Amino acid sequence: MREHKTGATRNSDDGKLDFEGFLSPLVLEEFARYMNVHRMQSDGKLRDSDNWQKGMPKDWYVKSLWRHFMDLWMIHRGHKRFDKDGREITASEACCAILFNVQGYLHETLK
Repeated sequence: MREHKTGATRNSDDGKLDFEGFLSPLVLEEFARYMNVHRMQSDGKLRDSDNWQKGMPKDWYVKSLWRHFMDLWMIHRGHKRFDKDGREITASEACCAILFNVQGYLHETLK
């Protein structure tokens, strides 16, 4: 049992998930920015933010994960990487793309 100096009490937080400690608000905000930019599809339509949760094959996630991992690895080794439009890819973007694919794969696994 926890008790605050005001007299308020709460059950112990032992064994409870600590989302605030496990997650980084900096990472989550950057990931949300990345995802928002990538909502625009090549046909010009804006996809729903949760579109990916409808389900995609795990193979799609793994192939994309490897492409983005290669981008990050090359950037880490000092090489420049460019997207299909010739824009330089940043390490942050590569990390967000990796995070998306890992999350999507795990989502499909847990469903």
